[in-house]
Amino acid sequence: MIDQTLVRIVLASRPEGPPVPENFRIERAAIPTPGDGEVLLRIRYLSLDPYMRGRMSAAKSYAAPVEIGAVMVGGTVAEVDKSRRPDFAVGDIVLSHSGWQTHALSNGEGLKKLDPAAAPVSTALGVLGMPGFTAWAGLLNIGKPRPGETVVVAAASGPVGSAVGQIAMIKDARAVGIAGGASKCAYVRDELGFDQVVDHRALDFAKQLADACPNGVDVYFENVGGAVWDAVFPLLNPFARIPVCGLIAHYNSAGPFEGPDRLPVVMRDVLTKSLTIRGFIQREFADQLPAFYREMAGWIESGQVKYLEDVVEGLENAPQALIGLLEGRNFGKLLIKVS
Repeated sequence: MIDQTLVRIVLASRPEGPPVPENFRIERAAIPTPGDGEVLLRIRYLSLDPYMRGRMSAAKSYAAPVEIGAVMVGGTVAEVDKSRRPDFAVGDIVLSHSGWQTHALSNGEGLKKLDPAAAPVSTALGVLGMPGFTAWAGLLNIGKPRPGETVVVAAASGPVGSAVGQIAMIKDARAVGIAGGASKCAYVRDELGFDQVVDHRALDFAKQLADACPNGVDVYFENVGGAVWDAVFPLLNPFARIPVCGLIAHYNSAGPFEGPDRLPVVMRDVLTKSLTIRGFIQREFADQLPAFYREMAGWIESGQVKYLEDVVEGLENAPQALIGLLEGRNFGKLLIKVS
């Protein structure tokens, strides 16, 4: 018998500090019927990303928070299950933003058809999607690595960090990755080919990073903040560029930050070293998406860019998977295989 039930995960409450399973609620409902001009999507893959922690909070940010009782947001790859639109046929595979649910109605706005013969459809949520574009746009528009320069990136085994380092090497820069644990460091060094990799869990992490960057740091792609920023900051060269993509070390923090006020020290070096620190959201560079798709597809085909996916089976496992992501337990681009 075919299951006629839609399953969705909604935000049940706002977390105080790290999210817990009780912040989420699984709901079931009848699968909707598309009206004129609509399609019914069956979700195949859901992307889990660090930005989702911010959307669980009511704090002011670049995007509106998820309302209590609303479906958790997220990028998805879906199959058209029913269609009442001439431009989408049953069986079409599309990129959508349908969130944490098994089915969704769409009026077609924002849907992008995918070609399963061109690349695995899951890559539209990773190396050929938002994470890959984040790396490409932030590094090339803000970091602007030059041959021989040293580019440092944290979370180097993740979907953004791994792409940053590999693109840096394509541009003939020197890539130094920071990752957590022996297996992730080995992957960054042996599979991705970074010039150096440092384990941020090491007791002498700051010294190891300094040894890996004997000529200082010209570009630091910021994904993490926290202790990693503390170790990188003294190594920044004059005119270094810092694209600020994420601050995952701080996403679960509640209340004011502890410790001394280091802003005067940071601003002094921003002035005396002529540093460029530029936060960005990848959609700022949306007009460059065609160039990104063309270049990244070519690099993947030539073997210059490799990627890794961490696939978790079952929508019901999404809350625990996101909690693990924020603790660094994923290895590669985290995806939920919904159906």
